[in-house]
Parts: sequence; C-alpha cells; structure tokens
Amino acid sequence: MNAEFAYPWVFWFATAIPFIWIVELINDRRRHGVASSVPTRLAAAGSSLRIRLRWISPLLLSAGLLAGLFALARPRETITDSKSQQDAIAIQLVVDRSGSMKKAAMFEGTTTTRLEAVKKVVEEFVLGDGDQLKGRPGDLLGLIVFGTYADTMMPLTQSHDVLVDAIRRVELPRQQSEQSTAIGDALVLACARLKASEDSMKLDLDDQDFEIKSKAIILLTDGENQAGDYSPDQAARLAADWGITIYIIGIRGQTKNPFGFGMRMGQEVNENRMAAVAEHTGGGFWAVESLDDLAGVYATIDELERTEVQISETTRYKELYHPFAVACLGLLGFGYLWRLGAGGEIA
Repeated sequence: MNAEFAYPWVFWFATAIPFIWIVELINDRRRHGVASSVPTRLAAAGSSLRIRLRWISPLLLSAGLLAGLFALARPRETITDSKSQQDAIAIQLVVDRSGSMKKAAMFEGTTTTRLEAVKKVVEEFVLGDGDQLKGRPGDLLGLIVFGTYADTMMPLTQSHDVLVDAIRRVELPRQQSEQSTAIGDALVLACARLKASEDSMKLDLDDQDFEIKSKAIILLTDGENQAGDYSPDQAARLAADWGITIYIIGIRGQTKNPFGFGMRMGQEVNENRMAAVAEHTGGGFWAVESLDDLAGVYATIDELERTEVQISETTRYKELYHPFAVACLGLLGFGYLWRLGAGGEIA
C-alpha cells in the first residue's frame, strides 16, 4: 500500500503532549499534597486505587491528542490509474487467390504454393513473429480475397484470433471461371468496408467529426487486373477521396531455368501501374522476387502504419483518517470522564 500524509506538518503539535503530563503532575500535587507531622500514619493509611491509577487520565488524553493529530494530518492511500489511448487504425488485408497463386515456390526452405506462403506471412503480420513483425494488437483488421470476384472473408474486427482462422481457411478457387484477377474490384470493396466502418463509429459515438486515425489497404497480387467492374485507377481515386492509403506488394513471376537466365512465366504484375495506384493515395509499391522477402515488406508497412500511444495518469486518494478521528473522540472522552472521577473511589 502506498500511503502518505496530506499535511505532515501537523505532527509538530505533538510536542505539546509532554505538557499534559507536566500539568497533570502539578495538579496532582496540589490536590494530594498534605503536610503532616506524622508521616508514618499517612503511610499506614495507604492510598486508594484511584490515586494509584491517576496516570490513566493523562495517558488517555495524550493518546487522544496523538490520534487527533493523525486524523488532521490526513493519512491516505495513493491510487494511480494509468490509461493508454491509441488512435484507431483500420487495415484491410487484401489477398490475391487467383489461379496463378497455386504456382509452386520456395518459402523458408520448403516447397509450397504462393498462396500458402502469403497466408503464413499475413498471419504473422496480424499476430507478430517475434522478429520483424510486431503484430497489430488493438487495430481493426479485415480480410478480403479476390480472384475473378472480390469477397469479404472477415469484416473489420479486433478479434484477431477469428481473423487468423479466416486467413487459414482461404483456398484457391475451384472453378476456372473464378481464377482471373479483379484487382480494381478488390480495392473498391476494401475502400467501401473502411468507409462503412468509420461511418458506423460516428453513429455509435454520436460524433460526426470522428475519424479513424489511419485507414489503409495492403494488397498482395501476382498478376495484372483482368476482370471486374472497376479499374485499379478508379479505386485509387476513391481511396484518395476517402483518405485511405493503399500499399501494394507484387510477386514477380521470374524464375531461373536450368540454363541460368531469367524467364517470365504466366501473367505479370504491371509494376508501373500498381506503383501509380499506390502513390496516388500516399502509399507505396514493392515488387518481390522471392517469397522469403515478403516478411520484410510487410514489416516496412507495419512500421509505416503505426501511431503513438498516449498515456494519461489519474491520481486518486483513499482517505484513511476516519478510524483515527473516532479514536481521538473516544480517548479524549474517556480521559475527561476519568479526570472527573467517573472511575469512582475504590478503596
């Protein structure tokens, strides 16, 4: 317990306590001082029990005064409440699950598909990996996947365990008609989800001026926009109007053939176009050759989308003087009654 006195200077009055004993001693001598020429008779007469206990009155008065001084000094327990406040950040994770994401690739020393590797890194972005990625506790995170169509796998939530479960359940589309790439539609859907979440918070808080501190989209793709109703450029303009930052990670399709020179396989990310889309919103574009580089890119974005935590402290006090005040009144009262002779004359 962290206790303190509000007015410790009050204890200087404790120096008056010895005067109680001095005055009591003087008064006692005045009351009982008897001149006698026959001291042996006085000794034989003895003394009453009340006289032998005459020290009780000054003791009670002294203790009462001391208890009163404790009460006046206001003993109290200090209670400090620390509250951290972090401005809201909302991030839509947008993951390409088109047909090209089933390509085999090396990731962390093992052969897997591009989609499985991406799912692993995105999960670590959410929870942290104990190294580059710190995790996003407290942030609103959502998941959108896309092939020919864009789908919301998880709306914006702070329940990250549920979100991670949704990430793990992402699969490649089974129908050939769903294996194309609708980047523009995915970005527009992500923008709409972020804006709807912000508008919902305004209603909940009854504050039309409320804004989510940072709204961002992190899109990962390995191809060019080939489907959908909206183009990536239209999505970029919408994001800029709504204050949403877009980050795009493009997986290049270059592999090494047995003869040692690079060879392009399948559809390719239009790097210039994706860079223009991201930069239009104040974001950025990264192209990666190796899936092992994904964690580093997500870590860079992780640092960009951070906000300072504001810590406020509130100090409260729990007053502890009450028992001392009660003790003061009781002791002074008993001391005064004893002094008046309430104890009776006991021979």
